[in-house]
Amino acid sequence: MGQDARSSANAGEVNAFELVQANVAVKLSGKSTLTLGRYTLDLGNRRMVARQRFRNTTNAFTGAHLALDGGKGRKLDLMFALPHQRLPDDAASIRNDKVQWDRENFDVMFFGAHGTLPQVLGGTLQPYAFALIERDGAKLATANRRIGTVGARHFIKAKAGEWDHDIEGAVQFGKARRTASGADVTDLDVYAWFLHADAGYTFPTGWSPRLVAMFDAASGDKGDPRKFTRFDTLYSARRFEFGPNGLYGPFRRSNIVSPSLRVEVTPSKRTDAFVAWRTAWAENRRDQFAATGVRDASGSSGSLGGHQIEGRVRHWIVPGLLQVDGGAAVLFKRGLLRDAPNAPPTGNTTYGYVDLMLTL
Repeated sequence: MGQDARSSANAGEVNAFELVQANVAVKLSGKSTLTLGRYTLDLGNRRMVARQRFRNTTNAFTGAHLALDGGKGRKLDLMFALPHQRLPDDAASIRNDKVQWDRENFDVMFFGAHGTLPQVLGGTLQPYAFALIERDGAKLATANRRIGTVGARHFIKAKAGEWDHDIEGAVQFGKARRTASGADVTDLDVYAWFLHADAGYTFPTGWSPRLVAMFDAASGDKGDPRKFTRFDTLYSARRFEFGPNGLYGPFRRSNIVSPSLRVEVTPSKRTDAFVAWRTAWAENRRDQFAATGVRDASGSSGSLGGHQIEGRVRHWIVPGLLQVDGGAAVLFKRGLLRDAPNAPPTGNTTYGYVDLMLTL
């Protein structure tokens, strides 16, 4: 609301008056449920399928979600969904606050399975497999992705006086086109990968300080005329690892190699905070870097994108109902983000925010 012609707001930040959840949940035996209709969904640590908690809009689906509960922490989630195309998606309609119902149809289908198996190798194992099938429609231009994603996560939860870890990896395969242009009709073989690993220790003292080292990497596109190798982030969330997204958010699980250090504290049951440092390189220096859209096809700008320092504080004003969240991030741009032909002609980026989240 109140945007001018220079606004960068798009369908990722604006989705006026949308009923993202409208469903019927059928209780089955035990704690198992079947959900039919419009729904949002978190699976695992939300690196493949997630409901956004930071940006103004969220991923939503129309279809079926079967949550099978085997007891003792064993779970199996099965889903078949038509992902929502957020509308309006043109700049003029967004600036004019136009209200338009989101679209879903069989031109884009997403389905898969996600399991949870406790007490495996001293922790919890979560294997998964997803498929995304799309095609150009009369009102939707796509890259005609027909890709499968197979992966697994193993984690041990953080506890005072103990080490914990979270390791996840996935590979993608199938067919896709390099762009969504109508003139691009070349189907390429997809070969892509993603890796996350972190290890942390929680000190048994006041505020429960936790020190954690993280590493993220995901493949970029090498420009091979027969293959497409940039990892597809599917319907994931990234704020909890890569910093604020929405209008900011330079990093994501795509064409990136990125270590990070973080210190977390929990002063009370209602308050938590952290400070973090992250640096990031392009996995392939000739592909667009992470979520920035910045690219140097010659590779002469190098691989280093920059360094980010971030801090955040959250507090439950009313526990479980109303939470205030405030923080800031500074991106110190280096070679690729500073020297690439389409890099913004500005210096370092500083971003700050305060928001309120109402949970119903």
